[in-house]
Amino acid sequence: MTRVLCLGSLLLDTIAVVHRLPGEDERVEAEHIVLAGGGNASTAAVAMARLGVDVDFAGVVGDDRIGRMVLDGLAAEGVGTDHVEVRRGVETGASVVVVNTDSATRTILTRPATTPTAVPGGFDWIHVDKVGYRALREIPDRHPTGARISLDDGNPVPDLDLGMIDLYVPTAAVLLERFGGSDPLTAARRARDAGARTVVATDGARGSFALDGDAAAYAPALPVVPLSSLGAGDVFHGALLAAVVLGRDLPEAIRFANVTAALSCRAVDGRSGIPDRREVDERLRDLPVPSGPAPDLIRDLLTRTG
Repeated sequence: MTRVLCLGSLLLDTIAVVHRLPGEDERVEAEHIVLAGGGNASTAAVAMARLGVDVDFAGVVGDDRIGRMVLDGLAAEGVGTDHVEVRRGVETGASVVVVNTDSATRTILTRPATTPTAVPGGFDWIHVDKVGYRALREIPDRHPTGARISLDDGNPVPDLDLGMIDLYVPTAAVLLERFGGSDPLTAARRARDAGARTVVATDGARGSFALDGDAAAYAPALPVVPLSSLGAGDVFHGALLAAVVLGRDLPEAIRFANVTAALSCRAVDGRSGIPDRREVDERLRDLPVPSGPAPDLIRDLLTRTG
């Protein structure tokens, strides 16, 4: 059995849904206020568990009420928590998220999660976010040899070494910012040449694409009317790696991840709308068929409307 670890951030989200942001010293009534578990790598772990993959999480929480709350939430989802460090003197990570329905945007204020001081061994895959990648870089003598590494580069990771990365997953915007130009496929090839074994880039409602060697694949997004897109990128990362672990080829894996991420947008928070594998497989039939060759669709990705 393939052993998977998600390494990085675990925190508590306080989410308010409003029709407009308040000005200074102004009060706006919220349509919803929700408390929910959050964090890039931990939400990816929840997605993997919902999709039927055995997954553990490693990170740091404080010895406080919030830490106990988010840790219990992970365990309730079936995510292994034996490698979570409960550290005294540390405040558990937390975010305040304001979702603006009129502009379809979100504003996030965050207290980042603490970087782990150890990376558990014995796993076949390790998925890392910005916090987890920092742990890998800061303790290279304890880097788990033999594990393949999947990286979430949606929030740009500093000091990036793609020679460490087997599955590199940025947003299309981050990919272009890092590797230049206006052509996402060329940027993906530059990322591959910089060391990444496989590159997958996401662009929200415009879809996603993958480059593995010289083979490119594109998958459109599943049309949905989102309640909130909070956590959808994290869900995409978890679903993508879940599909790989389940033996699906890369073109099918990005389709699978697109559908999972889209369905997660039916909830205010980033987790409660995540589907199970049965629902994803049923909804795959609703995914539009690409309208042309993958390289052409990828090159004009940023010119299409979502």
